[in-house]
Amino acid sequence: MTRASRKPPSQRQLRVGEEIRHALVRILGSGRLRDPDIAQVSVTVTEVRVSPDLRAATAFVTPFGGGDAGKVVAALQRAAGFLQRELSTEIELRVTPKLSFAADTSFQRADAIERLLSDPMVARDLAAGERPDEDDGA
Repeated sequence: MTRASRKPPSQRQLRVGEEIRHALVRILGSGRLRDPDIAQVSVTVTEVRVSPDLRAATAFVTPFGGGDAGKVVAALQRAAGFLQRELSTEIELRVTPKLSFAADTSFQRADAIERLLSDPMVARDLAAGERPDEDDGA
């Protein structure tokens, strides 16, 4: 299935994803996770995407203040079973979704776009595109 043919998430998916995100933040902030790879790292859960049947959820995370996102994601994957059990006590759903974790790269993409837009050559081209054509005859 291509990205263009996917349907946008339903309101229920969005609502459940946000509820899971808040619950994960509470669980991670409680200090109950003992993995040394994330014990001293503050983890930001930026988004949770839930499958249409609500049986799977992917949490996008980033280490707060930078750090090795791959190491954090690997530690969270190892702790996924524990986090799922904790999640089942935090939120009320018929089925607790199977959790997976991925690094959120949106901040890096935004920085790259910002650097591109601030490049003098690109700024010049953007400014040239805003000028009306002299050949319009208007």
